Amino acid sequence: MTDKERQDFKRFASEEVEALKAEIPRLEALLVPVAPDNAIGRISRMDNIVNQSVSEAQLSKTRVRLARLGEALRRVDDDEDFGLCIDCSKPIPMARLKAMPETQYCVDCAE
Repeated sequence: MTDKERQDFKRFASEEVEALKAEIPRLEALLVPVAPDNAIGRISRMDNIVNQSVSEAQLSKTRVRLARLGEALRRVDDDEDFGLCIDCSKPIPMARLKAMPETQYCVDCAE
């Protein structure tokens, strides 16, 4: 991986980290349960419960992605072989690294 590619990846990952950090409070706010004494209908209450489940899943995925990006940012600085497949030593495409920053395998070796 060239120095320019490393810098591009670091910029991408840093921007993604900031966006995810900003997203977490919004998702956490969606998890606040509706008080039982709140006068909404039964269907609306069930809809709210379903929406909370979706928000919980999204929050979990966001936190996992944030952790993976953090680890990738650490590795891009510390590991001179970052961006190379650990099986075949071929470069991992940048699009794959952006989609799956934790990957250590090229597409062929991952299959």
